[in-house]
Amino acid sequence: MVQPMSARRQFVKAAMAAPYLTREEEHDLAVLWRETGDQVALHRLTGAHMRLVIALAARFRHFGLPMNDMIQEGHVGLLEAAARFEPDRNVRFSTYATWWIRASIQDYILRNWSIVRGGTSSAQKALFFNLRRLRARLNRGTEQMPEQEMFQEIAVAVGVSTADVELMNARLSGPDTSLNAPVMETEGAGSDRQDFLVCDRPLPDETVAEGIDGERRLAWLRRALTVLSERELRIVRERRLKDEGATLEALGEKLGISKERVRQIENRALEKLKTALLRQQPDRTAFG
Repeated sequence: MVQPMSARRQFVKAAMAAPYLTREEEHDLAVLWRETGDQVALHRLTGAHMRLVIALAARFRHFGLPMNDMIQEGHVGLLEAAARFEPDRNVRFSTYATWWIRASIQDYILRNWSIVRGGTSSAQKALFFNLRRLRARLNRGTEQMPEQEMFQEIAVAVGVSTADVELMNARLSGPDTSLNAPVMETEGAGSDRQDFLVCDRPLPDETVAEGIDGERRLAWLRRALTVLSERELRIVRERRLKDEGATLEALGEKLGISKERVRQIENRALEKLKTALLRQQPDRTAFG
């Protein structure tokens, strides 16, 4: 739920007015929270760093998501940092918490910026959040860099392919568009974007029918093959039932006969198969 502007300003004002902590105060509060679970210590520790959450959330406002939501997500990251912080490592809490706050905000942006999930790998995530900055830096000169050359440099800098950069650039160039969005309206009747999508795949009923017919044909063929002799069956399998059929000459060498004899046996076997298939399905005049 989005807070009213006045409530948001009061929250930000209160966060900015929270007193800073000295290193010793920060250490004592962190130890108290870690060892005893003191909620007051946790509140003081995190309250003093809400200004850090607000500052980090403000860096991502150009993604167009509600500032209040990003601050809330950053607060989640702040609490996670407090749960994992080890005060005896002699590191300031703000230094440790920055990573958790930023990670929480970035994860929220990736989940909500688009209905299509992106940034599923660390490299893709880096590309998503740095593409605009890298583009601006490369175009800082007087002459604008050719787009393809710019994509190549960004790909090298981030560690992804040029195709990934092109795809991410296209995604960041415009918002999501619904397939149900109207394209045109004429005399009260309109067309949606999905009306112009073409699918070359067969319809579901056609796919099912083809699968059933295929199983039937296979059963007919298996029964028909039983009428062949061992040599006829081998020739038909080698010549007709393999992706790369054997040549007459090669098969003749294996069987110790001439290629013309192989042809004669093959033709005779095919005639026997046709007769056997017609016997199973007399209403069929021919089989391919």
